[in-house]
Amino acid sequence: MKIEILYEDKDILVINKPSGLMVHGDGRSEEKTLTDWILEKYPKMKNVGEPLHVSRGKPGQSSKDDRFTSSVVERPGIVHRLDKETSGALILAKNQKSFEFLKNQFKEREMQKTYLTLVWGIVKKDSGVIEAPIARSKNDFRQWSAQKGKRGQEREAVTEYKVLKRFQCQGEALTLLEVSPKTGRTHQIRVHMKYINHPVVCDRLYAPSKPCPVLNLDRLALHAKSIEFALNTGKRILVEAPLPSDIAKAMSL
Repeated sequence: MKIEILYEDKDILVINKPSGLMVHGDGRSEEKTLTDWILEKYPKMKNVGEPLHVSRGKPGQSSKDDRFTSSVVERPGIVHRLDKETSGALILAKNQKSFEFLKNQFKEREMQKTYLTLVWGIVKKDSGVIEAPIARSKNDFRQWSAQKGKRGQEREAVTEYKVLKRFQCQGEALTLLEVSPKTGRTHQIRVHMKYINHPVVCDRLYAPSKPCPVLNLDRLALHAKSIEFALNTGKRILVEAPLPSDIAKAMSL
């Protein structure tokens, strides 16, 4: 497993996560994850961070049921995550002090993340802010939703976007966006793009009826372009992740 390191010091590591790589396990799959690479390359990070407790059972099933299972997923140094198909900048903490320091920056919204994404249709406004709370979808347990009728607890979600390019290709209208999530909800960009009726290209979960591959791109058209954060010294730095070749070609048209 080859992982490009974008920035490293004694406390912090920023990598360019390739598309197709899960950040950590989900308690079901046995495929290799970024966690495996971390433990191999940085074994001292093993106990850094917070493990994830995963429960598995059918909706409404009691945890006392023998068929209900739970497991602990280790997440060494992982402060935030990217979806499996999303590529780009991901920050890791190399010790517990840095983990708490970075975690607080996310909590206080001092961490600035910028993404590039291709979406379906022509986004009319040159820029905008999407403020729509997110909760579980009522139709699919894998999905989150900003639409009416969602279930469970709603959580605030805010996403800013800016249009970089509008174009037609293969008979389809597309828009290239620069996107900055101000909150960190699961699938936030994907959910908010669907909410404004411009789902992310090749999003098989939130836009399954749309064609894919598109522009020879056969994966989610979402890349974490950069991340800006403060070091323990107080100095702020910006780390950028170069575009992988597949998404660079699609976005350059």
